[in-house]
Amino acid sequence: MVVRLNSFTFHSVPSLALPPMTTQRSKFYMTSTLYSSTKRAEKCLGHPGALNVRVARTMPAEKVEIFKSMEDWARNNVLTLLKPVEQCWQPQDFLPNPTLDGFVEQVHELRQRTRDIPDDYFVVLVGDMITEEALPTYQTRINSTEIFHDETGVDITPWAIWARAWSAEENRHGDLLNKYLFLSGRVDMKQIEKTTQHLIGSGMDIGTGKNPYLWTIYTSFQERAAFISHGNTAKLAVQHGDVKLAQVCGMIASDEKRHESAYTKIAEKLFELDPNEMVMTFADMMRRKISMPAHLMYDGHDHNLFDHFAIVASRIGVYTAKDYREIVELLVDKWKVEKLTGLSSEGREAQDYVCRLAQRLRRLEERALAKAQKAPTIPFSWISGRVV
Repeated sequence: MVVRLNSFTFHSVPSLALPPMTTQRSKFYMTSTLYSSTKRAEKCLGHPGALNVRVARTMPAEKVEIFKSMEDWARNNVLTLLKPVEQCWQPQDFLPNPTLDGFVEQVHELRQRTRDIPDDYFVVLVGDMITEEALPTYQTRINSTEIFHDETGVDITPWAIWARAWSAEENRHGDLLNKYLFLSGRVDMKQIEKTTQHLIGSGMDIGTGKNPYLWTIYTSFQERAAFISHGNTAKLAVQHGDVKLAQVCGMIASDEKRHESAYTKIAEKLFELDPNEMVMTFADMMRRKISMPAHLMYDGHDHNLFDHFAIVASRIGVYTAKDYREIVELLVDKWKVEKLTGLSSEGREAQDYVCRLAQRLRRLEERALAKAQKAPTIPFSWISGRVV
């Protein structure tokens, strides 16, 4: 995941202001938000900021039954998107082989390929890698979500099977990028490792609580963002002359694309079975804005590290305000939101909001892109304090 959002994988654009959030509806996802003092937040998270605690009520029985009714469908339409381990690529497929006599020469070739790649590219690649490395947090989140949770650790519901296998596939992403970056010699691995530890320790607050409807909307968006981000780092790697690195990023992007397909299929089925709830959930998620999974990123120095990383990602065209808007358009179209009928008044209001959102975002897009381009350069500890 990276998405992200993420960032993860996958990264928000801090300058992209969305319309203010309206009063939260209270059908079954009822939350109360408590804010600790700044000092307590700093102690818990290791950096300044409020600690946001969401408490969600148990989902009503009729909603649980909707997911129960989908289990056979999920086995035939979601689990089939997973690949058997023997058919999956593994990190070692793209790395120098330490069992061969030519290992040192292979490492030298990798270092030569990456020698002239710009620092700003490495900042973004490191940010993507750290987002992927925070997988324990994402596994915790999905296992804290009703329906998707795995009570025994070996549950055989399709939702639990998906959660475990999805995590297992995602685990290869950070592993591969970490080793490639280590061998390149272009980055400060200790600072990267500290950032990863900070991020996992801080967790993430993406606003989904225990609600599987919100989780499905969020992951549909985030997996798409991760696909875009890794796909664009692949294209840039080709431009910078490292075809092997492009292959690495491309293979990760292809995984994210399959995962996006799974979550959007689940959401599409829910729109069919419970359109009113889903369209209101979609609107709720977009009003609060998609927080990328690495939004609490911190390296021990820069309290705004994620924002700075996201600005560089936008500046070099890896993930931008335009991508955010296009994901909204894609999901509205894929789920046929404009064609939903039989909605309540609240549902129609949510439908109108979601269908008009891309147009509103388009008006903010140019300003957000310009702001990223004009942002001052800053030092990044990941590249030994060099400025980008």
